[in-house]
Amino acid sequence: MSIRITSTSPGSFPGVRGRRTRMSSALREMTTEHRLHPSMFIAPLFVTEGDGVREEISSMPGYFRLSLDLLEKEVKEIESLGISSVLLFVKVPDELKDNEGTEALNPNGLMQRAIKKVKEVTPDLCVMTDVALDPYSSYGHDGVVEDGEIVNDQTVEVLAKMSVSHATAGADFVAPSDMMDGRIGAIRKALEFEGFSNTGIMAYSAKYASCFYGPFRDALDSAPGFGDKKTYQMNPANVREAAREAQLDEQEGADIVMVKPGMPYLDVLRGVRESVNVPVSVYQVSGEYAMIKAADEKGWLNGEQAMMESLIAFRRAGADLIATYFAKDAAKLLRK
Repeated sequence: MSIRITSTSPGSFPGVRGRRTRMSSALREMTTEHRLHPSMFIAPLFVTEGDGVREEISSMPGYFRLSLDLLEKEVKEIESLGISSVLLFVKVPDELKDNEGTEALNPNGLMQRAIKKVKEVTPDLCVMTDVALDPYSSYGHDGVVEDGEIVNDQTVEVLAKMSVSHATAGADFVAPSDMMDGRIGAIRKALEFEGFSNTGIMAYSAKYASCFYGPFRDALDSAPGFGDKKTYQMNPANVREAAREAQLDEQEGADIVMVKPGMPYLDVLRGVRESVNVPVSVYQVSGEYAMIKAADEKGWLNGEQAMMESLIAFRRAGADLIATYFAKDAAKLLRK
């Protein structure tokens, strides 16, 4: 006797049910493909001169510029949350800015003092440092300006010296964010020559000329004084170019490559991940942070859920590390 199953037989359609693995929290957790952990986060920190200074950045609600004395408490909290790395940026007084980035090489400059402070109070925390001239430039550009042009090779020389200065102060990684050609190779050679063979390089390999950096420039008062940054930062229309830039940086000695910004460039992140063999980081930039915070304040979306969804999207697209202003908030949620 044979049994005939027809499309109208009870339980015969569909045979495959995707919902079976979604029916309970235990099943959803068991079948999760990508996960977040605080050790994946890089926490950006803005440092300013003074004592007892904790200035909220108006375009980045809940984020602050900190003086060195308050930086100490901040990095201790960051480390206690299981976050492995911080990325330091400094707000340089206008009177110390010039076209050559002279203050960037000051062994007692704010960046150098900040590095020493963080390593003193949290020696196991990985300290990464921004390497670019825009915070130090009287023009607000990432390089030396000659006749209205941001010149490449002269800038690279300064960036290499800047990287050695940061390594001397105790930085674990330097993070060149300038997008000058050949700077990774030059920095690697300079670090090796000065005996800093263990100092790593996280290259901003695919940094786009994006409008999403606006709040960051408020934070450091580093907006360009003329023109824009399109002659050195990448065209938002290009993706193959990003893979090429990342491959070049890997060949020149980068230990980590980065895509910046994040959410609008998930396809770029995936393409870079498939093109290199080193870890890939992504920067969830100030504009992305500000949009989520603003929408949350308006009640247009749930800020915590949007934060976590955006972070898991970076992991799904291939990021090994995530630089985000949500690092502390996300780490706290992950501990619950």
